[in-house]
Amino acid sequence: VQLQASGGGLVQAGGSLRLSCAASGGISSYNVMGWYRQAPGKQRELVASMTSGGTTYYADSLKGRFAISRDNAKNTVSLQMNSLKPEDTAVYYCSVAVFTLGGRDDYWGQGTQVTVSS
Repeated sequence: VQLQASGGGLVQAGGSLRLSCAASGGISSYNVMGWYRQAPGKQRELVASMTSGGTTYYADSLKGRFAISRDNAKNTVSLQMNSLKPEDTAVYYCSVAVFTLGGRDDYWGQGTQVTVSS
């Protein structure tokens, strides 16, 4: 499985960015696609995820500002980020959790930098 993310960049506080990620390869019909982020000196944290069935999860601090969506037919996931704050600055990683008879495998994209200036 390969993941290709795009859409990061530099934006002023209050602005918006949209991240996109396309997955290719052997992906199980049930899977979870999501976005994580890692700021300098901090641990990677889950931002949002969405199952192939449409169930979503958001980090509490991001509810209302970020929105995750996906296209199951294309195996793509997007993250719309609004009202961005400097503390949203991080490298954002897309991921997909694939479930097989052998268990769960997690795959990661290369990361895309999001920088929010004050």
